[in-house]
Amino acid sequence: MKRLIYLFYYLKTTDFQKLKKFNQFAVGVSGKSSLNLHLDSIISVFKFNTALLDYYHFRFFEQTDTDRMKWAGTGFMYEYQLRANPKSSRNLLEDKILFLKHFSRLNARRFYTLNEVLDGGADLQFFFTHGSGKAVLKGSRGQVGAEVNVIDTDQFDPLTLPSFMKQNGYDLLEEYVIQHPDLMNLSPSGLNTIRVFTELKEGQVIFLGARLRITINSPVDNMAAGNPAAPVDIKSGKVIGPAVFSDISKQDISVHPVTKISIVGFQVPFWERVIEMVTDATLDAGGNKSIGWDVAVSAAGPELIEGNHNWCKLLWQLPVKSGLKSILTQ
Repeated sequence: MKRLIYLFYYLKTTDFQKLKKFNQFAVGVSGKSSLNLHLDSIISVFKFNTALLDYYHFRFFEQTDTDRMKWAGTGFMYEYQLRANPKSSRNLLEDKILFLKHFSRLNARRFYTLNEVLDGGADLQFFFTHGSGKAVLKGSRGQVGAEVNVIDTDQFDPLTLPSFMKQNGYDLLEEYVIQHPDLMNLSPSGLNTIRVFTELKEGQVIFLGARLRITINSPVDNMAAGNPAAPVDIKSGKVIGPAVFSDISKQDISVHPVTKISIVGFQVPFWERVIEMVTDATLDAGGNKSIGWDVAVSAAGPELIEGNHNWCKLLWQLPVKSGLKSILTQ
């Protein structure tokens, strides 16, 4: 019954234009009919607790049932994250203002709430003299990259910025992080962050994996925005495989298409400090036990950007081309 409810939810929320595109691609790759693939994706909802799009993202059209069983799909992740991160504990991660205040020791960037901006309590001049020429506007409760706008500060002034924030529903103003020169050389179009997945079990921090998100002509690095992500070795901080896209029609890349810098073998700067920071944060996340941490790295070291209770199954599994569900069921 639960998975039938999930199916109705997927039918209501699925991007059917994307579903059609992926279905047509899979027809060409597998030789199976469009109808056969659609029916199989619906059956997979019940057999493997996956969403309709998961079927294509995970390339189920090329896999046996044994391989399909290895993947953590949308339904499974919803249930797992609900147990690991109870709704009563999630506010610390969902409210970005609360998050920044709670983890102030792990982030050095300046930030102000909309109320501070409107009542004159914010040093707005700082943002217009900042070396990046940029600032970040956020909805404090936006999730997984939603409600984020990286602005060019030369398009505003201390009078127009507050009104723009109010009119567009942004209640958080953040200093733009100038990334480490190595990351800037890799891709200068946007902030390239590291996602580190952790689980807290019996007081011990377990690292579930790490991924480098890479911008390509984009101010944001989300896979949902069309950017790729690459697997990072948790011990060394080196990229150990090509970057992959969530769009199954795109080829993996080992070299950045714009800068021509090698992705495979790239060393994330300050890796030991990244691990120390994430360990500290995981141990201080209230009742949340499994989190996807976003970390930026500047010339001064790592900067904690945010933590996600509903961290992405695609970003976790696609870069390693393997279903990782067994890690969460041990």
